[in-house]
Amino acid sequence: MDEQRETRIERRKSEHIDICLTREVSGEAITTGLERYRFRHNALPELDLAAVRTDTAFLGKAVRTPFVVSSMTGGPRHAGEINRRLAEAAEAHGWSMGVGSVRAALEHPQAAASFRIRDAAPTIPLFANLGAVQLNYGYGPDECRRAVELVEADGLVLHLNSLQEVFQPEGDTNFSGLLRRIEQVCRSLEVPVGAKEVGWGLDGETAARLRDAGISFLDVAGAGGTSWSQVEKYRTADPVLSGAAEAFAGWGIPTAESLVDVRSRVPDAAVIASGGMQTGVDAAKAIALGADLVGFGRSVLASAVHSAEELDALFRRIGLELRAAMFGIGAGTLEELKRTDRLERADVR
Repeated sequence: MDEQRETRIERRKSEHIDICLTREVSGEAITTGLERYRFRHNALPELDLAAVRTDTAFLGKAVRTPFVVSSMTGGPRHAGEINRRLAEAAEAHGWSMGVGSVRAALEHPQAAASFRIRDAAPTIPLFANLGAVQLNYGYGPDECRRAVELVEADGLVLHLNSLQEVFQPEGDTNFSGLLRRIEQVCRSLEVPVGAKEVGWGLDGETAARLRDAGISFLDVAGAGGTSWSQVEKYRTADPVLSGAAEAFAGWGIPTAESLVDVRSRVPDAAVIASGGMQTGVDAAKAIALGADLVGFGRSVLASAVHSAEELDALFRRIGLELRAAMFGIGAGTLEELKRTDRLERADVR
């Protein structure tokens, strides 16, 4: 790859981080939908808080929590510092973790260091990440395998970001015939392959097609959190792209709606709920709605940039909130939380 293209990819990744930290990039007039649910409190939970368990498994590994650091960044040097800090916190608190798109490292070897975090997270599930659309632009199982090997990952996630690509000046927008290419990757790789949206949500029909193609885990990444059309709006100098991006500020399937739909159609797949997650109570609601794991993205990014101490406190707070919510309804394990009848629609009287 030529030097100019190397610089473009790294600049784009840096701009994404800066915009997510400094601009209002949440979707407008759309929420996660989780606020429409509430737990019916149990005043006598018959539990010892200390005995509440949040352990689970992902990608063949046991973990202490159902939390995932969502795939966010990699490439520029400061992105590597963010990834390392996130990896250290994830290891300390028993979270799983995904890295940002490894394409930057495959095409620009000097960027590889920002993705090499296994030494900071030796025991937790790690997954590599590539844009699914790259399978239409020269990538195949070999490149996917290289991404997994570079990260020393336990799995690979292919992200589906069609609308983001529309509003990127350099966007790759040929999504035709991708499902059969995804199926080829699933059949060829030695590790589980997952698929994730990036903030507009998966619907149940799409999830079922992905599952039939061999996808092992699905991240719904619903609307109500970061809107990547909003992010790209701030990157472009093209007034047409910027104006068109603004029209999609309220686009997407709310996280709760996406989660319920996906779980109903793919009962045998591991499902990650992400998209606007802020607290352990959000996580508890998502698990009660059918999620196996819960992903946190931009809500942990600022703390990862500021300090290890701030990130540690945030991870501890989210963990406490989940355990307190489980205690508050008398659910001693995640399986009991999944089966609870104490999650109710708050807008139904």
